[in-house]
Amino acid sequence: MKIKKGSKLIFLGDSITDLNRTRPVGEGLFDPMGKGYVNVITGLFGALYPELNIRVVNMGGNGDNTRNLKSRWQTDVVALKPDWLSIMIGTNDVWRQFDTPLITEEHVYISEYEKNLDELAGKGKKLAKGGLVLMTPFYLEPNRKDAMRAVMDQYGAVVKKIARKHGTVFVDTQAAFDKILKHYHANAIAWDRVHPNITGHTVIAKAFLDAVGFQW
Repeated sequence: MKIKKGSKLIFLGDSITDLNRTRPVGEGLFDPMGKGYVNVITGLFGALYPELNIRVVNMGGNGDNTRNLKSRWQTDVVALKPDWLSIMIGTNDVWRQFDTPLITEEHVYISEYEKNLDELAGKGKKLAKGGLVLMTPFYLEPNRKDAMRAVMDQYGAVVKKIARKHGTVFVDTQAAFDKILKHYHANAIAWDRVHPNITGHTVIAKAFLDAVGFQW
């Protein structure tokens, strides 16, 4: 596996990453990782790779977009000194364009998104000497012509482009969900097409673990 013994791995993202994690730092006692994919990953590391003692920290933030990650970079990433860093961001950069279309100052259009993520990836690669993982945002809508799904796919393509530029691990979470959506209606995974249930979070966890060379 790419993540080596004794590594400290930070997950950075929005509410999909957060999911009721402990504050101010998502680690410690009493379900600190929240109830989502970070918790699933932590459990599988402990169950299948107990000898590696991988330290996981959840630093997701509800409602965050790439602007927010930039603003809390120093306290939530640099100060915590990760060996590995995973970033999954973009849902709110896209979603606000659809659920609050008139509040344009909150919209992060694709040119700004690419600039922000490129900056985060550049800093993350220098900071996390073990490795950097970039994960695409997703929208649980199988109709690729749906307006929000089409835009989300464009933002996902930006993540792939930046991952190639910086030589990071890339996780296509949308592709992972598309496989599941052949068998489940989207409502069976996420009532709002955005916030998954445990099945959806397990899909994310498996996509991440496969990308870092996890042996099942």
